[in-house]
Amino acid sequence: MAREIENKKGKPPQKPVEESHNTSGLRKDDDKIVRILSKDIEGKMRIYAGLTKIKGVSWALSNAACKKLGISREKKIGSLTEEEIKKISLFLKNPDAPRYILNRRNDFETGEDKHITGSDLELRQDFDIKRLKKIKSYRGLRHTLGLPLRGQRTKGHFRKNRAKSTGVKKKKKVEKE
Repeated sequence: MAREIENKKGKPPQKPVEESHNTSGLRKDDDKIVRILSKDIEGKMRIYAGLTKIKGVSWALSNAACKKLGISREKKIGSLTEEEIKKISLFLKNPDAPRYILNRRNDFETGEDKHITGSDLELRQDFDIKRLKKIKSYRGLRHTLGLPLRGQRTKGHFRKNRAKSTGVKKKKKVEKE
């Protein structure tokens, strides 16, 4: 009955538009979850932001991947084809990007420039910290003490036991009888 009534301007009502949405209101591509380098990324995210969810992938590397592979940064991850996902994962494993974008420049063991992602990055970081502790370098000692490494001041911050040090306490008055 409401569809037959004309609107205020006297125009006939428009026919309902068929939508390509599923019951939840999302498009088919949006509710898909894509797995890139052992990380699940929601399909509704754009490629530029979605790639940064992978540990070890920065915004700069994400931008470089989009430009080198010729994929629009605004494209949704859910709409990627299997071929594009393979291209992206191959690029992120061995990026053809400028040296300053890589996260492991002049590697300690090999001396080459690498880019490490995912659990490999966490393991490598742990090994580096253990090596610093073993050789008892300044940074290694700061790691063992749980203090900052890069020259920050520690008088006001990085205080573990705030409750114990409450400042000067007043003496209790002793009542004289």
